This record gives sequence, C-alpha cells and structure tokens, in this order.
Amino acid sequence: MEERKFVGIRKEEYGVKEFIKREFGKGKVSSVKVEYTPVGEKVIISTHKPGLIIGKKGETIEKLTETLKKRFKMENPHVDIAEIAKPGLDAQLVADDIALAIERFGSMRFKAVAYKALMKIKGAGALGAELVMSGRLPSERAKTWRFKYGYLRKTGDESNNVSYAESVGADKQGVIGIKVSILAPNVITPEEISITEDLIGQIKKNILDEKAKSEIKSTKKVKK
Repeated sequence: MEERKFVGIRKEEYGVKEFIKREFGKGKVSSVKVEYTPVGEKVIISTHKPGLIIGKKGETIEKLTETLKKRFKMENPHVDIAEIAKPGLDAQLVADDIALAIERFGSMRFKAVAYKALMKIKGAGALGAELVMSGRLPSERAKTWRFKYGYLRKTGDESNNVSYAESVGADKQGVIGIKVSILAPNVITPEEISITEDLIGQIKKNILDEKAKSEIKSTKKVKK
C-alpha cells in the first residue's frame, strides 16, 4: 500500500509540473518542485521571468493557486518563485530557446541557432557546454550534430556538476531532439590551479632546497 501511495504522489507531482509548464509556455519555466510541509504544499517555480508567473497585482499566481486546489486537490498550496538570474547557465531554458527558434525559423538555420546559443552560454560565464541536435537537419535522413566549447566532463565525479536538459522542436521537416549540457562557472575542475602566495612561497622553498642539495653534491665530488 505504501508503494502505491508513493507512486500516486509522484504521479500527481508530475501532472502538476507538466501543467504549469504548458500553462506558461515553452521557454518560460525551467523547473517545478513540489515540497510537502505541515501547513500545506509548497510549489517552487524556477523561471527567469517572475513577472509573468506573478501577473498584474498577483492575479496570475492567485489563479494558479486556485487551479492547484481544484484540479489537483491540493489542500493549501503556496506558490513560490525562484528567479534565475542567468538564463544562459540554465540548461532547460537554453534547450527550450533552441526548440522555439527551430519552430520559428525552421531547421535550415539550425547551425546559426546553435552557435547563438553557445555564445549566450559562454557570455554567461560557463566553463564549457555541448549542444546535441538530432533529426532531419536539413535532409531526408536523420543526422546528429554536436556543437561544443570549453571544458566538459561526461564521466567521473566532475560530471555530477554538469547541468543536463532536453527539449523537442518541430518544424516541416519533422521533430528535432535537443540536448544541452552546461558546466557552471563556479565549479572547480581537477586541472585548475590557484596561484596563491603560499604556493609561490612553497615553490621558491623547493627551488632553494634543490639548489642546496646540488651544491652539497658538487662539494663532495670536488673533495674526492
């Protein structure tokens, strides 16, 4: 019974997330998180356009709260907004923007769309990124194209710091699958070395020690 209840709760959460994303449209909401508290349900919407979610004088967010009560049987839902300051570092927003551009301009301009997205990610300060686009781009046979720059690990512990997202765009040629991977600027990579005063001092000490050892060896050879 507990397993069925758990599955039912997760199913309801998925329904809430999909409804909110459809309600505001592709490219407006990055993610939706549902938390359960003693006083009710807390719905956290991550977006770079908080004004769109809140609405004029809070009308949109009030309407959304009422819908969550009636449609999804939430007892006391409370909607919070988590503003995304840098959309270029959010993999889901970037993937959705690419999908929207494909739907608007067609797959013939997919390269320009991809390079523009990479420049946006780079401008936001990301250490690295990769865009993968699959579908008829633009040909009779499906192909996969990769666009990337910078540092990006796909395996190991460092890969846990990479933000992944997927989206789908549709045009006259068919459906285009989009995958985006972004490594945020605050991640410390194994190859990164911070030059500090302590490090410089240690290097100087090592050089002096090696020089002293070399001089001692030279003196011993002369005595022999």
